[in-house]
This record gives sequence, C-alpha cells and structure tokens, in this order.
Amino acid sequence: MGLKVVGAGFGRTGTLSLKLALEKLGFGPCYHMLEVGKHPDHIALWRDAAAGRPVDWTTLFQGYQAAVDWPVCSYWEAQLEAFPGARVILTEREPERWYASIMNTIYPSSAAARDAAADPSAKDFSAMIYEVIWDGAFDGRMDDKDAVIARYLAHNQEVKQQAPAERLLVFDPAAGWPPLCEFLGQPQPDEPYPSVNSTAEFQNKVAGAGRNR
Repeated sequence: MGLKVVGAGFGRTGTLSLKLALEKLGFGPCYHMLEVGKHPDHIALWRDAAAGRPVDWTTLFQGYQAAVDWPVCSYWEAQLEAFPGARVILTEREPERWYASIMNTIYPSSAAARDAAADPSAKDFSAMIYEVIWDGAFDGRMDDKDAVIARYLAHNQEVKQQAPAERLLVFDPAAGWPPLCEFLGQPQPDEPYPSVNSTAEFQNKVAGAGRNR
C-alpha cells in the first residue's frame, strides 16, 4: 500500500485530530504514537531511527496509508524518500500555547512513565520516547522554554523549505476541513472536523488511569 500522507508536525499540534480526520477521508489506518503501543515490535525500529541506523519504512508502515505525530515527524524526510508520491502535512500551533501544552501533557507523562517502567517492553518504549523526542529533538532541555520553542520553529521552517511545495500543506487545525479536503482532493464530510485530546482531556485520562491502577 505505502504511505500517501506523511505528517511532519510535532506532537501537540492537533495530530490525533488529524489522524481521525485522515481516516474519515479514506486515508486510514493512520499511524500515530498510539500505534506504537499496539506494536511493541516497532519500538526497536524507532530506536534504530533515533540512533541513525537504517529502517525499512515499507515494512514498518505495512498496512498504513498515512502517518502523523511523533515518532513519525522526526523522520519525515526519510519517509518521503521511501514513499516519493506521498503528500506532506505540517500542522502548526501558536508556539507559546504549543509549549504550554507539551509541558502540561506528554512531557510530565513521559517522565512519570519512565520512573514507573518495570518490564523490559515498558522500559524500551520509554527509552524510545526520550531518544526520539526529549533528548533527540530537544537535547534534554525541556525546561528551557526559549530553546524548545526555537527548535519547534526551526523544524517547521525546515519542512517548509525542504518539502516539495506542490505536495505540502501547512495546516492550522482550527481551519477545519476545507484546506485539508482541497489538498487531498476529497469531498468535505458533513460533520465537524475532529477536535480531541485537549490538555484537559489528556490530564483527565491520565488521572483516570492512575485511579484505576
């Protein structure tokens, strides 16, 4: 099948909503960080990518038509090389709000998970998260707001400069269906654009998981 859409936007820029939107438009299933948890055998492949070792992207994404979020977005160029016909979607969010969202959701959750990891698979998953994102993308400087935002902006600029212009959509999820449907050549669904996984929803989910342990 091969990927038809590669998401280059960092996590917490509406990537889970985009996953649902792409699947609604017929580009499913769509790979997302949630999929890594369903495929423990993928963890080693993402750790290979983080270490600069070659990855067989065709095998990793077998059965998927699209891919978004971390760890995908850190290696979007390699995926585009492997799937040269794919389109690229760069989700963007106001930098200050993006940083606040990161620091109130996935970063503290990652730190807590690393501390709690007991079995080898959980430890490998946590190690992958740090190798790809917190240490890999941000050099372990998550408390340095200016440095993190600078890296976020630099990444977005790199995508805009390096992705083929005719196959790139710079997408603000607040714009909803119209630009996405036009870019992908699909009719607009008769329902609201997905809006999921807000900071409050994420925190409530984490709190609920803690109460159920």
